[in-house]
Amino acid sequence: MSSGSDLPPGWEKRLSRSAGKEYYFNTMSKESQWERPKHAAADTVRCSHLLVKHRDSRRPSSWREENITRTKEEALEILNGYRKQITSGRAKLEELASKYSDCSSAKKGGDLGSFGRGQMQKPFEDVSFNLEVGEMSEPVFTDSGVHIILRTA
Repeated sequence: MSSGSDLPPGWEKRLSRSAGKEYYFNTMSKESQWERPKHAAADTVRCSHLLVKHRDSRRPSSWREENITRTKEEALEILNGYRKQITSGRAKLEELASKYSDCSSAKKGGDLGSFGRGQMQKPFEDVSFNLEVGEMSEPVFTDSGVHIILRTA
């Protein structure tokens, strides 16, 4: 019907014959919804993160600690403390990741660069692609440990 230039690419505004009101239809995915689509589905995202590993991580060691013995619960508690510092404005994710992240991306302030689907562990990917640019996640659990993710592009 109407492709409206203010809609993300691939979306059209249509009129429902049964409900008599407008809805949005994605011509590529064939998805339809009542709510106006937020933004185009990205092929790639760019994110930074802070990782806290625990003893059940797939590789329980890092540049910071040779043998990580903390529990998953302790890792979550530590990460929540970092998240509070960031959300309160006392610290930036980049600063904390540089000092405390158990990922080698700490050297780059937690910056992972751009990545597409299928390049990260599924829980990490799902959250990354659902964040708005500038939005930070709640804790995310993967086989690597517990993360907070900041989408930067």
